[in-house]
Amino acid sequence: MAKGQVGRPPKYKNKEEIEGLIEEYFKKCEGKILKDENGEVVFDKNGNPVIVGAKPPTVTGLALALGFTNRISLLRYQGKAEFVNTITRAKTRVEEYAEERLFDKDGTNGARFSLINNFRGWTEKPLTELDEQEQEERIQGLKLDNAVKRQQVDEEGSSLGDLIEEAYKERYEQS
Repeated sequence: MAKGQVGRPPKYKNKEEIEGLIEEYFKKCEGKILKDENGEVVFDKNGNPVIVGAKPPTVTGLALALGFTNRISLLRYQGKAEFVNTITRAKTRVEEYAEERLFDKDGTNGARFSLINNFRGWTEKPLTELDEQEQEERIQGLKLDNAVKRQQVDEEGSSLGDLIEEAYKERYEQS
C-alpha cells in the first residue's frame, strides 16, 4: 500500500471488472423460459411463455452479485470516480424496473418502498416552502463542505475518491 493510503485495497481495479458481473446479474433476474420434456416452450393461458426463476432486480441483489456484503458497500463504491457511471447506470436499471411496477397493481407497494428508500428524488410528501428553504440551506452547506474538501485535497494530496468514501462513511455511520 502506498504511503498515505488507508483502508483495504479496492475490490475492483477498473469498471470493466464489474460490468460483466452487472450484466450477469440482470440476465439471471430475467429467469428462463420453461420447456416441456420434448423441448417445446410451455405457454400460459394467455399465450405467453412461462418464465421460471425470474426475480426483481434490487440494489441489494446487485450489491451481492458484485461481491459486496451489503447495499451500503455498493453505495460507497459508487462514490469512487472510476465506478460512479457504471454503478449509477446499474442502479438506474433497478430504478426503472421499480418504476414500471408502479403501474402493476401487484407490485405497487414494494416498488414505492424501493424508490423512496433507494433512489434520490422519490418522496411521498409534497415539498413545502419551508422544505425548499431547508434544502437550499443544505445545498449551500454541501457547497461549503466541498470547498473545504477541495482545499484538503490540494494541501494533503489526498485523492478525491478517498474523500468521497470518507464522506459516505460519515453519513451512513450517523444514520
